[in-house]
Amino acid sequence: MLPYLMMVLVVVFYAGNILVGESLNDLPPLTIAFFRVVIAFLCLAPLAGRAVWRARRQYRRHWKPLLLLTLTGVTFFNTFIYAALQFTSSTNVSVLETLIPALTLALSAVFLRERLRSVQWWGLGLSILGALWVITDGQLLRLTELSWNIGDGIMLAAVASWAVYSIAVTRYLHLFPSFSVVLVMTGLAALILLPLVILEWTVLGVPAFTPSEHMPGLIYLGLFPSVIALLLYNRAVQRLGAARASIFLNFLPVATMAGAVLWLGADITAPKIIGACVVILGVLLTTQTGRRPLPRELADGAS
Repeated sequence: MLPYLMMVLVVVFYAGNILVGESLNDLPPLTIAFFRVVIAFLCLAPLAGRAVWRARRQYRRHWKPLLLLTLTGVTFFNTFIYAALQFTSSTNVSVLETLIPALTLALSAVFLRERLRSVQWWGLGLSILGALWVITDGQLLRLTELSWNIGDGIMLAAVASWAVYSIAVTRYLHLFPSFSVVLVMTGLAALILLPLVILEWTVLGVPAFTPSEHMPGLIYLGLFPSVIALLLYNRAVQRLGAARASIFLNFLPVATMAGAVLWLGADITAPKIIGACVVILGVLLTTQTGRRPLPRELADGAS
C-alpha cells in the first residue's frame, strides 16, 4: 500500500500547486517557476549536497538522461502550468490534466511494453469520466461551452511534458541516487530558467514583489510540489510503473475541488461527490489488477 499512499500525497500536493499557482498569477510564469526551484534547491542543498558530490561522476556520465528528467519534470512542466493559468481557468487546466494518464499509458505501451487488461482500460475510462463529471458539476455537455484559448494549448504542452517525464523516470532514474538527484535537477532547472527570467523581466518589466503576499505561496511551491511530491512520485513510479502511477493523477480535479471548498469557500454539490466516487472506483480498478511492467533489462532490450 505504500506506493499508493505516496501517490495520494502527490495528488494532494499537486492540487495545492494549482490552487497556489492560480493565487500567484499576478507574477509572470517564469518568475514563479524560477523562484520555486531556487527555494527547492536551497532546502535540499544542506541535506543532499555531499551525496551529490560523491556521485558527481554518475551525473557527468549520464548527463543526457539527467537533462531529459530536468527539462520535462522540473523545468517546463510547472512553467507551462503557470503560463496556462495566465490565460485560462483552473477548470480548463483540470480538464486537460485528465489526459496525462491516457498519454502516459500510450507512451508506456510503446517504450516500456507495459500492458493493461481490459478491466484496467475500463478503470481508466471511469476515472476520466469521473474527473470530467466533477469539473462540469454533472453536466458533461458543458465541456462544449468552455472557452478554449492559448492557455489550453500551453497546458497540452504541460501534459506531454509530464507524460515524457514519467517514462523517463522508469527508464533512467535508477542511474542516479534517488534523493540527491532532485537537488541536481532543481539546480539545473534554476540555471536553465535564469536567462529566461531575465528576458521576461526585460520584456515585461520587473514584477512588483510583496514578501508578505507572495513568499508563503512560493515557499509552498518550492517545498511541497517541488521536493516532497517529486521524491514521492519518483519512488511510486519505480514501484508501480509509469502507467499505473499516472492513473492517480485523475484524482487531481477531485483534490483541487476539495481544496477550493476548504480554503476558498467554494460550494460542494451532489454531482461533485458522485464524480469523486467514480474517480476512486476507476483508480481502484486500474491499480488492483495490473500486471507488473517487464524487468528493466527486457524493456531496454526491446527498445
